[in-house]
Amino acid sequence: MSNTTKTLAVAGAVAAALAAQMTVPAHAQAKEKCFGVSLAGENDCAAGPGTTCAGTSTVDYQGNAWTLVDAGTCADIELPAMADGTARMGSLEELDRDLPA
Repeated sequence: MSNTTKTLAVAGAVAAALAAQMTVPAHAQAKEKCFGVSLAGENDCAAGPGTTCAGTSTVDYQGNAWTLVDAGTCADIELPAMADGTARMGSLEELDRDLPA
C-alpha cells in the first residue's frame, strides 16, 4: 500500500469519527446529578448516612440519593405526587423529603 493510500485511509477514518461525534447533540453528552428521582436501589450514589453508594437507596424518590440525568432535565422529570398530593420534583441539591425512617 502506498503512503498516499495510507494517508487517505487515515484521513478518512478521522473524518468519519469526527462526523459521528458531531451527530450526537451536545446536551445528550452532558450529565448532572439529580436528587430525588431514582427508585429504591437504583441510585447512582449519595444515599445518606449508613449507605455506601450506588444502589443503596432504600426508598423510592429518596431525597438524599442522586442519579445522573441529561443536563437541564432534572426539574422536568415526571414523578408521582407524594401521599399528601404534594408535587414531587427532582433537584440539583439534596432534598429533605422521602427519607428512610
